[in-house]
Amino acid sequence: MTQPIYAIGDIHGQKALLDHALALIESDAGREARVVFLGDYIDRGPDSRGVIDTLIEGQASGRDWICLRGNHDTYLPRFFDAGEAYTSKGHPDLPWWAERLGGDATLASYGIEIEGKTDTAILKETRAKVPPAHRDFLAACPLYHREPGLIFVHAGLRPGLPPEKQSEEDLMWIREPFLSDPRDHGAIVVHGHTAIDAPCHHGNRVNLDGGTGWGRPLHPAVIEDGKFWMLTAAGRQPLDPVG
Repeated sequence: MTQPIYAIGDIHGQKALLDHALALIESDAGREARVVFLGDYIDRGPDSRGVIDTLIEGQASGRDWICLRGNHDTYLPRFFDAGEAYTSKGHPDLPWWAERLGGDATLASYGIEIEGKTDTAILKETRAKVPPAHRDFLAACPLYHREPGLIFVHAGLRPGLPPEKQSEEDLMWIREPFLSDPRDHGAIVVHGHTAIDAPCHHGNRVNLDGGTGWGRPLHPAVIEDGKFWMLTAAGRQPLDPVG
């Protein structure tokens, strides 16, 4: 038997749900479990600061945690570094702190209110109140991680290209043609980014973004001997390929 690997999809500032997911993993495998986090740690939920604190503290304590970078995880560092607020590929007309993107909730978790303030004032307060270690953590997260038979990535892959040939934009942003492509990618791709009602196994890929950013549960998964399960309070529930 191979060592089980655990994966957690998009968290989006939901620290209470993250704590619950981690408790389920610890109950299944103990504190030594290898966990791959698929990115999008911040925005929309109420405690992005707490989520980042949890991840930083876990890695610092020696937990076997691999934290990948999602598209939302680029917004804070880019604003912090260069004051760039309009960097969303999907909504380039909106500032990061627009409610649709969720940066307002992230800033609020650091005690930064945006109403009535200029971009310059928000930037100044961000640099004063966001710990540089949080900015550094998000900026340093890798874009993908490989295990035998598995590729973990935030959004997906450009079909036909190995991970090392992928662009950063595709790894963090792609939907089509990845989502509808049925081909074998050389390994099962475990990803998030595209919110669905619940995690789904499509044969060549597994989407673990069950919509936590939109108020739905956070589903931790376990992969062992090529099989997938979701972890619940009742134990492991099989996540078998659809169709």
